[in-house]
Amino acid sequence: MRIEGGCHCGRVSYEAEADPEKAGLCHCADCQTLSGSPYVAYIPVAKDGFKLRGEPKIYVKTAASGNRRAQAFCPDCGARLWASAVSDPQVFNLRLGGVRQRAQLPPKAQVWCDSALPWSMDLTAVKKHAKQAM
Repeated sequence: MRIEGGCHCGRVSYEAEADPEKAGLCHCADCQTLSGSPYVAYIPVAKDGFKLRGEPKIYVKTAASGNRRAQAFCPDCGARLWASAVSDPQVFNLRLGGVRQRAQLPPKAQVWCDSALPWSMDLTAVKKHAKQAM
């Protein structure tokens, strides 16, 4: 599936080829802290199907796994774009929030569930509002 996306302000954008069956959620502590959210929704895309416009800022973090991971974000608006290997990445784990077709990419797997916030695994009892409740 062809997807498009980018940051909030439009300085950095991309096009990519993605397999909808690989969309997922990551509950690791790094994703929680870096996103300011209980988990990150992502879609991995291969380097050969990824076209970037603009220049992201890269922050390198050593993950709990011991791997050094490049975290890409917009230098203007700060929107997170992807995580990848630091050198010669072959896969970019795009953040679904920046993908225009995100509604068509429901997660198929969850990873690092040992780090999940207990309440984040089942939100069915949480009240739902179409827009922000005042």
